[in-house]
Amino acid sequence: MARIAVFNQKGGVGKTTTTLNLAGLLARRGANPLVIDLDPQAHLTGVCGIAVPRPDASLYGLYAHGTPLASLTFGTHNGWKLVPSHIELSKVDTQFGRGPAVLSRLATALDREPQERPVLMDACPMLGVLSLSSVFAADGVIIPISTDYLAMKGAVQMERTLKALEHVLKRRVPRRYLITRYDARRRMSVDIERDLRERYGDEVCATRIAENVSLAESPASNQDVFEHAPDSRGARNYTELLQELLATDFIRLSETGVQPSVRMPPPAARTALIRQRDADSQRNVAAGLRLIQGRRTTG
Repeated sequence: MARIAVFNQKGGVGKTTTTLNLAGLLARRGANPLVIDLDPQAHLTGVCGIAVPRPDASLYGLYAHGTPLASLTFGTHNGWKLVPSHIELSKVDTQFGRGPAVLSRLATALDREPQERPVLMDACPMLGVLSLSSVFAADGVIIPISTDYLAMKGAVQMERTLKALEHVLKRRVPRRYLITRYDARRRMSVDIERDLRERYGDEVCATRIAENVSLAESPASNQDVFEHAPDSRGARNYTELLQELLATDFIRLSETGVQPSVRMPPPAARTALIRQRDADSQRNVAAGLRLIQGRRTTG
């Protein structure tokens, strides 16, 4: 899978940490990942040390003006490319509404990117245009689940959201539940892992991300954990995670980056496919949003 959204409607679960460290590993493998920060809090953008000169130079430019992603991409010292976030993105829902054209804009922009490479999306935790856009644009979703007392509630909430979207996408969205902040000495960690595996089976990653001080400290140094503490347990855990995702084909790479799942069509045919996909995507996102809103109202 070429496009992965890292998403949980519950905050503080390790979403940005997971995006940061998977991007760092993919870059070290020469995969040239593109990372998109969809969270208006812009934590990932800040960790990368990127100062966005104005809102239009961030992902906000895509929603406000239809600016191509290539024009919004910054290089990072970590060796990967980033489309940064900005606090102005918090106004996307109110400024541009939740119409199909807005909700499908990210997927359309990624479809028009000429280079095949892995894409990681650090999704906004709030259910709205930004988070829905990331799921509609994704081939798969990684759902970090921290081992605290609200963990299962967050997992169930995510499952409901994805099922609502799948109803209109007419396909199952592949997902992996990633256990984070795990401590085998804590009964709660053990119990939550057991409950997750009983409920979601093989969709729960075998790899667990342990509670580790290096993972907490590395962002303060504008580094991923492999730069900050390459011999730490956190570095080992994320290395094991990527190996697992590659071994199970959740992420597929070739020697030059992503291995496309289909042969690319000629330019004229690709343009026609994109137009049809745009129309289909707009219908799907509108129906999906109506369904989710209906379930939230009745639930």
